[in-house]
Amino acid sequence: MKRIMCMTAVLSGLSLLTYAQLPSKKPLDHSVYDSWQSIGSKSISNNGQWIAYTITPQEGDASLVIYNSRTQQQLTVPRGYNAVITEDNHYVVFLIKAPFADIRQAKIRKKKVADMPKDSLGIITLGNNKIEKIPSVRSFSTPEKAGGLVAYLAEKPKADTASGHLIIRQLDKKLQDTIRNVQNYLFSKPGNRLLAEVIADKKDSLSTGAMLLWDVTTRKTDTLSLGTADRKQLAFDEKGEQAAWYSSRDSAKALQQFYQLCYYRMGQDTATIAAARNTSGIPSGWSVNPNGKVWFSRNGERLFFGTAPIQPPKDTSIIDFEVAKVDIWNYKDDYLQPMQLKNLDKELKRSYQALYYPASGRVLQLADKDMENISIADEGNCPYAMGYTDKGQRLPMQWTGHSLKTIYTVNLENGNRRMVQPDLDSLSHISPSGRFIAWYNLKEKQWYTYENETNTTRNITASIPASMAEEDDDHPDMPGPYGTGGWMINDEFIFIYDRYDIWKVDPTGKIAPQMLTGGTGRQQQLRFRTLKLTREERFFKTNQPMLLETYSEITKENGFYTVNSTKKSLPQKVVFGPYTYGDPVKADEADNLIFTKASYVLSPDLYTGTSPDKAVQVSHINPQQKEYNWGTVELFKWTAYNGKPAEGILYKPEDFDSTKKYPVLLYFYEKLTDGLYSYQPPSPTPSRLNIPFFVSRGYLVLVPDVTYEPGHPGKGAYDYIVSGARALARHPWADSTNMGIQGQSWGGYQVAYLVTKTKLFKAAWAGAPVANMTSAYGGIRWESGMNRQFQYERSQSRIGATLWEKPELYIENSPLFYLPDVTTPLAIMSNDADGAVPWYQGIELFTGLRRLGKPVWLLNYNNEAHNLIQRQNRKDISRREQQFFDYFLKGAPAPEWIESGVPATEKGRNWGW
Repeated sequence: MKRIMCMTAVLSGLSLLTYAQLPSKKPLDHSVYDSWQSIGSKSISNNGQWIAYTITPQEGDASLVIYNSRTQQQLTVPRGYNAVITEDNHYVVFLIKAPFADIRQAKIRKKKVADMPKDSLGIITLGNNKIEKIPSVRSFSTPEKAGGLVAYLAEKPKADTASGHLIIRQLDKKLQDTIRNVQNYLFSKPGNRLLAEVIADKKDSLSTGAMLLWDVTTRKTDTLSLGTADRKQLAFDEKGEQAAWYSSRDSAKALQQFYQLCYYRMGQDTATIAAARNTSGIPSGWSVNPNGKVWFSRNGERLFFGTAPIQPPKDTSIIDFEVAKVDIWNYKDDYLQPMQLKNLDKELKRSYQALYYPASGRVLQLADKDMENISIADEGNCPYAMGYTDKGQRLPMQWTGHSLKTIYTVNLENGNRRMVQPDLDSLSHISPSGRFIAWYNLKEKQWYTYENETNTTRNITASIPASMAEEDDDHPDMPGPYGTGGWMINDEFIFIYDRYDIWKVDPTGKIAPQMLTGGTGRQQQLRFRTLKLTREERFFKTNQPMLLETYSEITKENGFYTVNSTKKSLPQKVVFGPYTYGDPVKADEADNLIFTKASYVLSPDLYTGTSPDKAVQVSHINPQQKEYNWGTVELFKWTAYNGKPAEGILYKPEDFDSTKKYPVLLYFYEKLTDGLYSYQPPSPTPSRLNIPFFVSRGYLVLVPDVTYEPGHPGKGAYDYIVSGARALARHPWADSTNMGIQGQSWGGYQVAYLVTKTKLFKAAWAGAPVANMTSAYGGIRWESGMNRQFQYERSQSRIGATLWEKPELYIENSPLFYLPDVTTPLAIMSNDADGAVPWYQGIELFTGLRRLGKPVWLLNYNNEAHNLIQRQNRKDISRREQQFFDYFLKGAPAPEWIESGVPATEKGRNWGW
């Protein structure tokens, strides 16, 4: 143990070994991570005056901030989260989490759930900033379209944790009601009523379960259903005049549970059974499925719910330890066994869409095993829906990565379906009002619509001169579309993207497509995309000013432009520059909006104003950043070895001195220059390079974009990455004798490939690399259960052929076959629970290099995923990456894990740092 402490002491003084003198600001170290902050959830009041947002450290206690945009005053509530500003702009309701330190200690002491520290409820009256705190609250709810109302579930004594006491508060009137033993509850959208599921109190033999309806005006409850039952999926219609839920009176221990759809309309004495397993309209051998969502159409005339085939009861005669445990793989299976097993729970719970008409009591089964999926138009009132299935087309998923779909239009009045398009090799969707089904044809590179009323199919983009397909896609497959940007009201037009501009397209084909952005996008290489700014904005309206998210392919700058949805006019710049902007949200009843703004040197802070160019800064997170030697960012350009222009991001320390030499790290994946102005907080890494950390400590970091040629992905990496490194090395301040490379996943593969092709790099770190494409080709991606063939033939690996068609390409691109040429020390992270790249790929790489006597290390974080999840593991690998590169590129002392390793006998006691 003394040896470890001495090594740590030595490493803590690594700043003495840097190339430059000590900076005026201190370098980042591993102690800074936990306190580094980000903006969490955020919301703006309907009138635009109030903003509620959380400031969240990476580890520790968050804070809730309430900001008044008129007075610029703010109130901070320690540990507040999940804030809701009520509809009337008068209150903020939120939860207050127990202190992080208390929760940590409770976990250390392995306390039961009932004994863990509890959340509290907070209520702030806006304007006077009074905070009311209510202890031991499990959850709360406010109505979406009514103010001054809140219901919260208060914890009961730990002896009975299945339910709580529901407290309903009318805040303006200072009225309070209580419903005891509530397990689940729901406000109607207008806040006129509340459903409450009550369960029996185990301590009271006279109590029983029930579904209650509480009325806000009378403050009384009606019993809609009485008796012990399992009730779930509570739903109201838009007006709060109808309610529905699932119910089963079968015991949870019963071999089979049968559910019913319960329905209630105001004026009825009690709820009625709308659908059950023997109801007309439900297929024989099927029943109501409690896993299907229950919801009403917007006009309240339709009630949607789920059904499914009845599962056979569990065979209690089977003795578990006497039967075989076996998975049988059959070549005729729709899905491979691993995929079936991965999706087993999902399939057992699969729900098929059904429909109930409250006025007539009719039930229609919409989906079935021949057409499993139904997409209902957003308005929910139209007579049509879209159905689709990939039945009979699933086998090719093994090598294509996706399946062909057959889409249907489904008549919601009678359940009849009509085939719209067979063998569709792309996604499709139904328009908001349900008049059209739209899809992209991959082969023709065109958008189509189907008009439900006239049964007419049209190519709606054939006359557009720009390509609808991705122009710069370098995969050996048909390029996908740029996508769509939403619909106009009443489905009058659909907005479709090309690479830069937005087209306003008539889905009936009667009006020629209009370029909404007037060609400005392609002329200036600006990428325009639509934004929806409020929760209710399901479509765009006539003459609506539209805020467009905008990005420059040339400068990588970002910002906003505006354009009118109807009038012919060029887009007008609102704000644009070397920043990134995120998540704009507008107040429902005012022009005020909130958004985040950031750059590499500016934390993503919150801003508000009536327009992005008139916004003021609300938050000021991470003030401690100014104490540290941060960094600068610039676009770096050169010519790749294939003769094509290349570009990447170059990060330099804030105290950069062009008269000195700096060690260089290269990090890469595919194309990352879109993020030139993105903020990168210092945080423990899942396995990627911790760029701000290394830049702060005196490294240059180059992030090159890579363009690939199908069949030769390794050569593509070499052409761009090595040429970029050598172009940078031509500058006297870049130390060409101390260059390292780091990559994760696809980047890890490229690291492994590059060390077999060049001696340029002095150290290399590969996270989750593929070493042998021939052995990886037929394997399984265990996180999805899918076979890996599609990835090599059509997707990221870009080989473009099967292993037996072009084995030479698989060998050419596999680092394993060229390990004798490696001279670069290599560290590998390969985890035994990796669901994307099998960890034996890292083992093949390690054991091959080990046999050849090459310096190589392998880190296997036990039970960890492709990218590290556990924070303690992220902190560990962050420290090891620093030690590794400091040792090879700065001449720092070698830590124990590099010099001599850590024996299994010392695991958990000695980390070799």
